[in-house]
Amino acid sequence: MSAAKYRPYEPIRLADRTWPDRRLDRAPLWCSVDLRDGNQALVEPMDVARKRRMFDLLVAMGFKEIEVGYPTASKDDHDFVRRLVEDDAVPDDVVIQVMAPVRGDCVERTVRSLRGARRAVLQVFNPTSEVQRRLVFRTDRRRTLELALEGARQALRLQDALPGTEMYLQYAPESFTQTEPDYALEVCNTVLDYWAPRAGHTLRINLPATVESCPPHEFADRIEYMSRNLAHRESVLLSVHPHNDRGSGVAAAESALLAGADRVEGTLFGNGERTGNVCLVTLAMNLLSQGVDPMLDLRDMDRIRAIAEECTGMPVHPRHPWAGDYVYTSFAGTHQDAISKGLRARQDSDGDRWEVPYLPIDPRDVGRDYQALIRINSQSGKGGVAHLLRTRYGIELPRRLLMDFAVTVQRMCEERHEEVSADQLWRLFLETYLLPGTMNGILSLRTSDAAPPAGGGRSWLARVQVELDSRAIPGVVRSVEVAPPASPLNMSVAYCEIVVDNRPSWGAGLHQQVEEAVDTALWSALRRAALLHSAPGLSPTAHGARRQPPAGG
Repeated sequence: MSAAKYRPYEPIRLADRTWPDRRLDRAPLWCSVDLRDGNQALVEPMDVARKRRMFDLLVAMGFKEIEVGYPTASKDDHDFVRRLVEDDAVPDDVVIQVMAPVRGDCVERTVRSLRGARRAVLQVFNPTSEVQRRLVFRTDRRRTLELALEGARQALRLQDALPGTEMYLQYAPESFTQTEPDYALEVCNTVLDYWAPRAGHTLRINLPATVESCPPHEFADRIEYMSRNLAHRESVLLSVHPHNDRGSGVAAAESALLAGADRVEGTLFGNGERTGNVCLVTLAMNLLSQGVDPMLDLRDMDRIRAIAEECTGMPVHPRHPWAGDYVYTSFAGTHQDAISKGLRARQDSDGDRWEVPYLPIDPRDVGRDYQALIRINSQSGKGGVAHLLRTRYGIELPRRLLMDFAVTVQRMCEERHEEVSADQLWRLFLETYLLPGTMNGILSLRTSDAAPPAGGGRSWLARVQVELDSRAIPGVVRSVEVAPPASPLNMSVAYCEIVVDNRPSWGAGLHQQVEEAVDTALWSALRRAALLHSAPGLSPTAHGARRQPPAGG
């Protein structure tokens, strides 16, 4: 690969930058550009019905500014703007935005498309970067600045052309990040100096990273430089429009807000040209995770994602931050154990503060439940197994039994090369440890002195005499535990560990009656011991002796 043909960015060298010491404590003004920037990036642009569905979603989420089209770029865009206005579909508290290039009569035709709108943003723009001036327009700085001022004049002349429409004026030096910072400032200030005495509080400057060509810290430096030096700054709303070519659009947007930006343009889930626009869902959720109200309603993330996928025809990646199918799910054993313990600690606590390892937010805040937090595959461990059995079936396994079962689960996952669902996990547990019966002569219990200890404890210690294939084998019932009735099973659960010939074997019992549960657990453990002795190295369920679980199991 030839790296020498690529030119590195030139740092602005803002030595006295202040943005790194700031902290975001409020949400910016959001502007969705899904219906314009996002739509023009689709292989199959949205039709009117899908555009309207997307618009209604954005309104429901709480967006107060929505870019609805580029009216001179296509008839579809023009007609959609007119449809929104004529159907009175724009709520009183929502401002629609349109954009127009600084050429010909584009600005005037764009303004005409807004007639009847209550409030709107008119953005005029022209490319200002050195490479576009030189290669595309074959012009110089002076002429490019004149074009910007020409567009500003047209916009101001038309600001009051529509009775009943309050129009905000916004100028964007396209390809801001590839424009020399001093020149970008000169162009913006020339426009502002013309607008300010005449347009009052309606002034906006939008600084697009049309191509993300520098790292986030450099973008922040440039935004702080512009914010400090913009003319009439107290009357100007400063907006940014980051793209994601370097994969750091969200970081650049957050840094720009620290550096003085007031507003962010982007799309849901980052749809847009090339690698996309900044993802507003990610940016908003980042704020929420730090205790800042994002001022957007993201409580039903799966519905938002489904509508966006339907409208754009583009799937959201299962690992997409905050919104993907797997972003609150853990397969790794150590992670599962930590999450399970964190959720239990929270359940036992009265505090409101969210503190659960590996989960930066409560999944319920975005409409997810806790069922999918832990999923079992060959990488999982005993913590994940324990969590699913406890949360789905209400049973809490003794530690040694849990370790024994986790090995069986892992073996099953490795053999199948797939994950195990909670229902499959439960069936495996029943087949492995809950095997009622008297072994039909294969094994019998000769003597037993098992009895609950004084004081009403939960565990027994007993010695038994086991007869296996006419051989008397001494064994020790190391423990018998009886748990409270398991919910939602509403049955008593007993666990028994028996040691025969120094080999431990576990069994479980599940029954409405405690005594029956204990008896079943003991016989299940003995049966497993018999199978282990008759075929060393094989699991107790490998002999084809699996039985149906008892009623209610």
